[in-house]
Amino acid sequence: MTSSAIDRAIFEELRTTTGEDFVDELVDTFLSEAPEMLADLRKALDDGSAERFRRAAHSLKSNANTFGATVLGKLARELELGGLPLAGEGAGAPIEALNREYARVAEALMELKRA
Repeated sequence: MTSSAIDRAIFEELRTTTGEDFVDELVDTFLSEAPEMLADLRKALDDGSAERFRRAAHSLKSNANTFGATVLGKLARELELGGLPLAGEGAGAPIEALNREYARVAEALMELKRA
């Protein structure tokens, strides 16, 4: 699972350039903040707040790409660019896909942190 959720080359490059302890801190921060970003996406969709939605999707995309979570980053980018209309398709199916991918990424990051 780890190899499909996280691009190991990107993750290892981050670890090499910033140090293992710092990456562990980044992972911890991401794992605590990403669920809030996902919740904010859903709330912004429910409230019809396009700018807040775009900012949350952008932040999630940037953070995901930092760790090599390229699929998560791609999904977040699509929502950032597609905005509320895309997010509302299929009763929020794009956000649910983002949530599922985040769960895979979180598990993979925890495995990499233990490694």
